[in-house]
Amino acid sequence: MGYGAITTLRKALMTGLFIFCGFTATAEQVVIAALGDSLTQGYGLVEEDGFVPQLDRWLRAQGADVQMINAGVSGDTTAGGAARVEWTLTPDVDGMIVALGGNDLLRGIDPAVSRANLREILEVARDGGVDVLLIGMQAPGNYGKDYKQAFDAMYPELAQDYGVLFASSFFEGLTAEGDPGAVSQFMQADGIHPNADGVARIVDALGPSVLELVGQAAAP
Repeated sequence: MGYGAITTLRKALMTGLFIFCGFTATAEQVVIAALGDSLTQGYGLVEEDGFVPQLDRWLRAQGADVQMINAGVSGDTTAGGAARVEWTLTPDVDGMIVALGGNDLLRGIDPAVSRANLREILEVARDGGVDVLLIGMQAPGNYGKDYKQAFDAMYPELAQDYGVLFASSFFEGLTAEGDPGAVSQFMQADGIHPNADGVARIVDALGPSVLELVGQAAAP
């Protein structure tokens, strides 16, 4: 029996058990893995101020019965994510946040390569019956028009190809007001990673999309 079949069977059996016991399927805690890089891992922050712990608290405050798994690795590229996605998606995982690509940008990796790696991640998730929220990222203009167009487009296009949930930018919560100068107060000294207040704003912006992922993953 394949991994996807095992995951589907597990969900079906658990759903039947809860119905038999007089509970709805939502009585099962939803497990969400956040596959990413240092932004997901919480670089430069005490653990409780990182993206995953803050997101976990936000979701629970909305009434979600969820367990978050921090699968962020500092310095990871899309290739690194593709290399470890299979062992990240244990049979207990119901949904996955994919937030990768920043380090591909820093290394100037060909967007076609990044796209292929993200495609591999999404295929593993699909084969495993795991729901996905793909979080996009935008290349700065100094990479050139062609590079930026190819990099920026791969996220929404892949989300459409695989029918997964999509959030346009990890940093949407910091840039929503349209004032680039205001962003610096929410960043660490390196200008790359958000501070605790910045993470809180990021979580507030991404939270509804993750909540949708939780609901989708909880559905029988």
